[in-house]
Amino acid sequence: MINTEEIWGTDMSGDLNGKHHNDHDHTHEEHHHHTWVAPSEIEARVRALESLLVERGITTHDAIDTLVAAFENDLGPMHGARVVAKAWVDPAYRARLEQDGTSAIAELGYRGLQTEHVKALFNTPTDHHVWVCTLCSCYPWTLLGIPPVWFKAAPYRSRVVIEPRAVIREFGYEVPDHVQIHVWDTSAEQRYLVVPERPAGTDDLTEEQLAEFVTRDAMIGTGTALTRAEWEARQ
Repeated sequence: MINTEEIWGTDMSGDLNGKHHNDHDHTHEEHHHHTWVAPSEIEARVRALESLLVERGITTHDAIDTLVAAFENDLGPMHGARVVAKAWVDPAYRARLEQDGTSAIAELGYRGLQTEHVKALFNTPTDHHVWVCTLCSCYPWTLLGIPPVWFKAAPYRSRVVIEPRAVIREFGYEVPDHVQIHVWDTSAEQRYLVVPERPAGTDDLTEEQLAEFVTRDAMIGTGTALTRAEWEARQ
């Protein structure tokens, strides 16, 4: 039995800079108080690797900081969500996305980092798409950010091909029996982006608001977009 909390629910996060935390009291009567939190094992390893790379002249601290900032601020599922939201509200864009996903996505300024060849998969009332990389972890970083740990885990990579309905259920979504599930295997030459169905009762919302309905899991196919009620609960 797979521990779903351990495999499916784990995400990659953390302080890559291994920063310590300081509390400062800015009064004339009190001295500044500093509290240092020991780094975790992974943070310590990252620090050691960074120091070694800098020492050998392979990179610089500034270059690493720039790269970390890019992953934190310039990459993430909000980009894929913008593509989906535009497809929901703009029929002409949806048609271009369906015909040539790479070019349509590039229209919004998203290029590179495994988005060179992207095919959009459109969910319908009778068809549900989900994708996986069975060999490694090919993933459209620019659109979805850093891959979650479960995406690279062997249980997901093998089971979703054999029993996709059961795997998706473990993520919290029950695909109706009448809906056919299509499993796509991504590769170095082809990436995928699922365009989930637009939630009901959202005709009054803007494209920017609709992007907030689109989750990373929905764009992989292990989930769906938020409902109107779920979205309102987050506001």
